[in-house]
Amino acid sequence: MARVRFLGPEPVTVPELGSRAINPDEIVTVPDDRFDGYVCQTGTWEPVEEPGAAAAKKTTRKEAS
Repeated sequence: MARVRFLGPEPVTVPELGSRAINPDEIVTVPDDRFDGYVCQTGTWEPVEEPGAAAAKKTTRKEAS
C-alpha cells in the first residue's frame, strides 16, 4: 500500500476510500495500483510513500538482522 497527503483547503469525501471524510493535510493509505491516480492531481494530493516502499523496508530489515 502507498500513502498520500491531501492538500485541499477543506475536508472531502473520497468514495474510493470507503466514502470517508479526508481532512486537509491528512495522510491516507491508497492501493498501490491507484497511487498514480492520486499523485497526478498535484494540487490536491502529494506522495508520502511510493508503492512497494513498505515492502522494501521490511525486506531491508530482515537482511540487516
